[in-house]
Amino acid sequence: MKLFLKFDFNTVSKKVLESKFNELNLEYKILGFGEVELLKKIEPEEYLALNESLNDYGIEIVESQKGILVQKIKDAIINMVFNEDTDLKVKSSVYLSEKLGHSYGYLSNLFSEITYSSIENFIIIQKIEYSKQLLLNTELNLTEIAFKLNYSSVAHLSTQFKNTTGITPSAFQRIIFKRREIAQKKPN
Repeated sequence: MKLFLKFDFNTVSKKVLESKFNELNLEYKILGFGEVELLKKIEPEEYLALNESLNDYGIEIVESQKGILVQKIKDAIINMVFNEDTDLKVKSSVYLSEKLGHSYGYLSNLFSEITYSSIENFIIIQKIEYSKQLLLNTELNLTEIAFKLNYSSVAHLSTQFKNTTGITPSAFQRIIFKRREIAQKKPN
């Protein structure tokens, strides 16, 4: 039997962090997506145990200042794209500069230096991931999704979708529909 799940990535991440910090009896405060403040100094052994425990979930403690800023850029982009309250009409360069307190040129250069990719590419990837979730979990059509994600046209969204995934959004929907159809026909 297959289950199709709809979930909020931010909520899942927060629950994993809460679970791991509580498991290790650490006093903490979650400040935002990807940022946790430890309320008491921890011993090196506790730090190692925390790091190991988080690594099981693909969560990495970022230690360098540049790495921290790049993670903040990624978190801000994910929040910008996935958060219903964020206005995607604002240019991403303005949004990131204001949110992180650095010039966009500096942020862009740093991001490219550390990740070997551009901020623009990361934004496209996140928008395509969100569009896939919307196609899977909502009744929104492609026109509504393109509007929601601030694309200039459905064709623009479709082109970026195909360039990123290798298939068109329509093909993606057909594949998902077929998989669901097959899953429903299979006996438990």
